[in-house]
Amino acid sequence: MNRLLLSIFAVTACFAIAHGLQCYKCNIGFWDLCITTKITCSAGESCFSGEGEAAKVMKIKKKGCLENAKCNTTSEVNFPSDSNTTVYKMKSTCCGSDLCNAAPGLPHISILPLALATLLTVITAKALV
Repeated sequence: MNRLLLSIFAVTACFAIAHGLQCYKCNIGFWDLCITTKITCSAGESCFSGEGEAAKVMKIKKKGCLENAKCNTTSEVNFPSDSNTTVYKMKSTCCGSDLCNAAPGLPHISILPLALATLLTVITAKALV
């Protein structure tokens, strides 16, 4: 009986230790395009979404795991990394549940341009037939 209880405890401990925080990862994205994969964070890390702006024109995004001490901070990204030339600043926002750093939803499209495009397509199709 003791062996059975010890075996159950060992298996449960392995699952508890092996399960880490699941996050989306995107090394770098521009504007709203950020192609993601799923990763598992190490101990002491949280999911994060980072947003920055280069040259006040190009929006830059990153996602992944980040050390808890660096969460909710703004960091400067230099290029090359050992120089003093700041390319952009990245604000990192963290969260602590599985896949909480999801990509934003689809952009909201007004119904009017969609209706006009549909109407124009129907009129063009009838004119060609």
